Amino acid sequence: MNHQPTDLPPGARRTVLVALPHRPSPEPTTVEQVLLSAARTIARVGLHHEDYVLDALDHRALEVPLYSRPMSVVGAIRYAATGSPQRTSSLSDQAVGFLALSIDGGPVWMDLLSLELHVEDWSDEVTAAEAVAFLELAATAPERAA
Repeated sequence: MNHQPTDLPPGARRTVLVALPHRPSPEPTTVEQVLLSAARTIARVGLHHEDYVLDALDHRALEVPLYSRPMSVVGAIRYAATGSPQRTSSLSDQAVGFLALSIDGGPVWMDLLSLELHVEDWSDEVTAAEAVAFLELAATAPERAA
């Protein structure tokens, strides 16, 4: 007897692999697009305080991939630009810098780590909805200024 996947007996279970996108589509090419994509990512997976992504060093990567775990604002920006919350690029660095300078006048030091820390310190004090709203506001600021 040839059983099709839909011919399961009542109460039987079947494991289904759900493939999620590994990076935002279409790929962002500007700081504004990265910030909007990061806002959508946080709205979808949630905001994580502390590290870039929830349980970053956990060995559950096959069960729960990094891109489907709650992310920090910097992690979401990196994910939007590179497809990984742990990988950096010049575009993600520019987006973090732009956002850091938009928060409370910016940090005291202007190196990349200080910019990231400034964004992370701010994001530890806000909710996911507030972070999404601010990212969208920062991304659309050049349009509103024009």
